[in-house]
Amino acid sequence: MSLSLRWLALEVKYLDRALSFYQRHLDLPAVRKTDTEAVLTAGETEIVLRRPSGVPRGGLHTHYAFSTPAHEYSDWWNRLSQHFDLAEYEFGETKSLYFYDTEGNCVEIGQTANTNAESESKGEGTNERERESGVSGRGITGVFEVVLEVESLDRAESFYTSLGFTVVDRGSDRQRIRLTTGSFDLELWEPQLGIADARGGVHVDLGLGTGDQTPEALLDRIDRPASVERLDTGIRVTDPDGHYVTLV
Repeated sequence: MSLSLRWLALEVKYLDRALSFYQRHLDLPAVRKTDTEAVLTAGETEIVLRRPSGVPRGGLHTHYAFSTPAHEYSDWWNRLSQHFDLAEYEFGETKSLYFYDTEGNCVEIGQTANTNAESESKGEGTNERERESGVSGRGITGVFEVVLEVESLDRAESFYTSLGFTVVDRGSDRQRIRLTTGSFDLELWEPQLGIADARGGVHVDLGLGTGDQTPEALLDRIDRPASVERLDTGIRVTDPDGHYVTLV
């Protein structure tokens, strides 16, 4: 079973301003909009911009990462550096740039290596950018990482491994764990500042595709969900730190 990231919801105060940011600077197409919510697409993942008018609100100051083909990375750097004070970090043969959106979310654009070889563990920011799904396409090809703030790494790790994530890296100098489903990565951070002064997201709302298993079957495996709600679109559970995970 391979879980996929169906959506990432972010809280915004001013919907039109945030929508304009993602359309203008990242060329993300909008697929629908209401008075309280706008939805854009990044590859197979929806980016939901949501005013704080209901629950779940959508993640606050979330750090997450878009993938782009290796040969387009310098174009993104040249384009975005005209408008933002960018930070850049190297991970082996790949690079990532970091900047902030209108709401204080730390947005990463990570270069996808032009190879299908497995990536090596390189510490913070290490990810499976060399996976085949990120090599093809143009522009922003998807979301490969989301960072959640948690109170207890042990408790959060137990929840997400029971959901089907696999631990691939543990921080040596900071309290963090990196997990993967094979199609995207999840980092769990105890409260701290990461590279580019990024923070883990608070009350993040994630939608996970369950692949060849039904949401009900996956629910039986989950360790200590704080709450369970059955929806028309799937099953929404709350993790021990108040993050929403909807199984669809």
